[in-house]
Amino acid sequence: MADAALTLADFQPLIGSDFTLHTGGAAPTTARLLDARASHHPLPTRPLSATAFSLLFEAAPEPLLPQRTYRLDHEQLGCLELFLVPVARTATGLQYEAVFG
Repeated sequence: MADAALTLADFQPLIGSDFTLHTGGAAPTTARLLDARASHHPLPTRPLSATAFSLLFEAAPEPLLPQRTYRLDHEQLGCLELFLVPVARTATGLQYEAVFG
């Protein structure tokens, strides 16, 4: 599936499912989709696309992956190229966000 055609509706039913995250290292890791929600821009002067949304993933606590584009595979969506940004460290792992629109 082409990344440009993805919508929030494509991801919401997949919350809780696992993606294979290719880190560029020796072995891929698992990233679980924790949330998929519509985005709301904090600046009222900037219009927000009706299709803007964000995804929150959680992966293993180590290693911390730097922000960049990663390949993720999912059995329903296929291969995706997403720009992931580390946003939080929790008791169970590291959280990464991808923003669309």
